[in-house]
Amino acid sequence: MTDDRGGSLLVWQWSRYPAGHRDRRNLMVHAVTAPVFQVGTIGVAMAPFVSGWLALAGLAAMGGVMMMQGRTHQLERSPPVPFRGPGDFLARFFAEQWVTFPRYVATGAFGEAWRAAETRPG
Repeated sequence: MTDDRGGSLLVWQWSRYPAGHRDRRNLMVHAVTAPVFQVGTIGVAMAPFVSGWLALAGLAAMGGVMMMQGRTHQLERSPPVPFRGPGDFLARFFAEQWVTFPRYVATGAFGEAWRAAETRPG
């Protein structure tokens, strides 16, 4: 997965991630909704083997997550880079939910951002 911003989408996204994830409300929404997005994605993938309703439920979950995270990203001092179109939106959103946010948590950066937000004024 590459990006014309100078290389890999994942590398580019990771380099910008901490600056756009400092507000405690945004961090909390991500912590709660990233797993919901992942379950929704799995639901869509499993739907052909289980039920069409599972696809609808999965898509609804994924759409709700996108809306919630979009709203709380507006709370950040550093806004997200504008999307270049639907393909860019989907690539960046899936990369964030499945790779970048889990990595942010696993490396301890989420905890650091959470603690820093506690002492930051405003």
